[in-house]
Amino acid sequence: MAFILDKVSYRYSEGTAYEMTALDQVSLQIQDGEFIGVIGHTGSGKSTLIQHLNGLLKATEGAIYFNGQDIYDKDYDLRDLRTQVGMVFQYPEHQLFEETVFKDVCFGPKNQGLPEKDVTLRAYEALRSVGLPDKYFDVSPFELSGGQKRRAAIAGVLAMKPSVLILDEPTAGLDPRGRDEILDLIAEMHVHYGNTVILVSHSMEDVAKYVDRIIVMDHGHVMFDDVPREVFHHYRELEEIGLAAPQVTYLMHEMQERGLDVNCDATTVDEARDAILQWIGNQR
Repeated sequence: MAFILDKVSYRYSEGTAYEMTALDQVSLQIQDGEFIGVIGHTGSGKSTLIQHLNGLLKATEGAIYFNGQDIYDKDYDLRDLRTQVGMVFQYPEHQLFEETVFKDVCFGPKNQGLPEKDVTLRAYEALRSVGLPDKYFDVSPFELSGGQKRRAAIAGVLAMKPSVLILDEPTAGLDPRGRDEILDLIAEMHVHYGNTVILVSHSMEDVAKYVDRIIVMDHGHVMFDDVPREVFHHYRELEEIGLAAPQVTYLMHEMQERGLDVNCDATTVDEARDAILQWIGNQR
């Protein structure tokens, strides 16, 4: 099991007039190899939650276990945790800083103390796995397009070969084609490497299409934690906290309200198509 969170709370500016509770008694279990989506309105606690998973923030109360070890134990190696739990931030500029793309991707494995040959091999493998052409290896990361920067940032994390990959809004600001390319890439890597992937996103369509489990955060609490079909079944409750379901979910419910006996559990375009075709077949 990758993570166990036991009644984790976190308060910003604790003990001051500006104290704010961002997480409140959160308990979760995250299994090895899961593909999880984390959603929630601004201020719901989702970003605070993921920053606890690699020790960027320390819980005010509660415990976090990674692979059976308490990460708050005084002898626990947080540096090792951060090599096993890689995070790709919302803005790739926050983690790209070297002179060239290749040097940037080498940074992580180099800090792991690996021999230079292994560092170079990992960098090449990571850059090729994210589909960044060789011609960009020796250019400044800041000369890349938005989508290319994200690929470079993901490669920098993959080069450390983490068992858990956390991505905070990895498609923010990208056009639809760029968004699909990045998410397809993440899905392919999940299948290839079998690692745990945690995706924070505002796009309900993206979450519905790619993840196997959704955690919905609301005011520091876990509101729902289930497979996409079950979570989006509560679309009315999601609307009350500023979220929504995928558009196809609304379409299927509207069709049912108009007298078409279609399955309303669809959360993706493919599922909606199959449900509509099944209904058509039943009419013959």
